[in-house]
Amino acid sequence: MSNLFDVAVIGAGVTGAAIARKLSSYNLKTVLLEKECDVSFGVSKANSGIIHGGFHHDSSMLKSRLEARGNLMYDQLKEELHFPFKRCGILVAAFSTDEMRTVEKLYNNGLENKSIGIELCNHERMLNLEPKLNTDVTGGLFAPGGGIIEPYRFVFSLVESARKNGVELLTEFKVTGSRSNDESYTVESADGRQIEARWIVNAAGLYCDEISRIFDAEEYEIKPRKGEEFLLDRNASAHTDKVIFPAPSKHSKGMLVIPTAEGTTMVGPTAQMVDNKESSSTSKENFQTIFASARRLIPQVSERDIITSFTGSRPTLAGDDFYIEPSKRIPRFIHVAGIQSPGLTAAPAIAEYVKDLLKTEGLQLAEKADYDPCIEKVPRFRNLSKEELAELVEENPAYGELVCRCENVTEAEIVAAIRKDHITLDGIKFYTRAMMGRCQGGFCTHKIMKIICRETGLSMDEITKRGGGSWLVHKEVGDYPLRSRNLDGERQQP
Repeated sequence: MSNLFDVAVIGAGVTGAAIARKLSSYNLKTVLLEKECDVSFGVSKANSGIIHGGFHHDSSMLKSRLEARGNLMYDQLKEELHFPFKRCGILVAAFSTDEMRTVEKLYNNGLENKSIGIELCNHERMLNLEPKLNTDVTGGLFAPGGGIIEPYRFVFSLVESARKNGVELLTEFKVTGSRSNDESYTVESADGRQIEARWIVNAAGLYCDEISRIFDAEEYEIKPRKGEEFLLDRNASAHTDKVIFPAPSKHSKGMLVIPTAEGTTMVGPTAQMVDNKESSSTSKENFQTIFASARRLIPQVSERDIITSFTGSRPTLAGDDFYIEPSKRIPRFIHVAGIQSPGLTAAPAIAEYVKDLLKTEGLQLAEKADYDPCIEKVPRFRNLSKEELAELVEENPAYGELVCRCENVTEAEIVAAIRKDHITLDGIKFYTRAMMGRCQGGFCTHKIMKIICRETGLSMDEITKRGGGSWLVHKEVGDYPLRSRNLDGERQQP
């Protein structure tokens, strides 16, 4: 592999992944650099998974224009990339006259942004659209074009498509230094690796400001806004058909009730400005606030249905808009910073926007004649009919070996994830949903670790949860003989 690239994209979250995939459709040599051991392990992994309806911001903001464009691109992307996505619609619920005034402003934003089918609703219409809503609801807004997605599966699919079309992926590549000449940049990693690229796209999420400083580009500060969320069991009575928003405040869209793309329910998130970009703590106070706010929307929300909680941080900038511009201080450097909500919705449009900026700034773009936007669809046990499953098991018996009972994930799906280079427990979890159910991996984690050992040659003590030092087994008990099936259904001897 030559170390000279046309474009280096720094950051393999949803924004960087979408940009890399877009660039893969042109005759360019592109590299995607990620400091974690797998893609989507930064901001994107804790995203709420909402495809927004284009009404929270007016059209004067770049984020609003890109949100509206991006929203319309997801139906085709789903056909090409096979990630879970549903246009379930979004409701914004108001419980007072003042809140209805706020909702009316959102409705006017939606009209201005040409939001699909947006509708201002009275009390009866809201309860007709979502019978589980608190009957005290005054009225609200309905955006049928909104939806839900599995954000990590989307990122995995974007990167798989980009790699299929020639993009190089370098993980555990933490950018710590750069040098430049008239033609290119030399980008240095903490582990001593180096690559050379003519153009740099800075899509490093929470760390865009640090990357900008490393390259002697513009000075700005990314401030993390942390959000705590709770995941409820798929059998929770609070599960709704649509995403439920409250009337928003100045700094937050509020605490939501979110039906996920795979059938569980999320409540949250909070919106707390913090100094530590790595903060992942939760608090009892926030727990109580989230559930009180969620019950105001859907009274059936219950703490008894919690199966896990998590936190994520959004990269905010002064002015609260996206910052997507060429650097004015150094050549061939594009900032893609401050990509908080609705960054997931806007990601495909951001990729188009960045491609156009690169072209305007002088990058030569010639479309590939052999570009293929589609990736292979991996069969999922939980989505198959009995007839389809019987046929698949006949072809590959590993589809008859259930590994994760909560989410109905088979050994064949685990192996497919490993063979696409997802070899940490979190990587396999995000790719397959194994370990995401009620028992949170209590039943299947050991089985998955044995499959990783068999498929990769790693020992138990080399397997990590999410890379770095997140080992799960002490070295002294890490090695022992393994017996399990290979992908073709034959017994593997120790």
